Amino acid sequence: MPYVDGFVIAVKKDRIDDYKKMAALGGEVWMELGALSYVECFADDAPYGELTSFPRAVQATDDEIVVFSWITYESREKRDEINAKVMKDPRMNQNPADMPFDGKRMIYGGFKSFMSL
Repeated sequence: MPYVDGFVIAVKKDRIDDYKKMAALGGEVWMELGALSYVECFADDAPYGELTSFPRAVQATDDEIVVFSWITYESREKRDEINAKVMKDPRMNQNPADMPFDGKRMIYGGFKSFMSL
């Protein structure tokens, strides 16, 4: 069963093209270094909930769209190995101020798969 890193962020709507470019580069690097898959999704049916929701979780504003993404790996050990290489890859050196999203509001975590149909 694959190991999964999951992410939820809010991207400014006027920075979607910048985000797509960043995601394409990220996908290229992660896949080249051994990830099994790399997926990026824009929210299409994710309303702002009264108590919980994807937009609420990242404090999305009206001028932002929620992005849900995940990367899969053979194992947590492979994830740790691949991520260490990604962080050292010079293509990934981007000034945090130039990022098309606020990293402080990013939700992320690693997940151990227990079922896949």
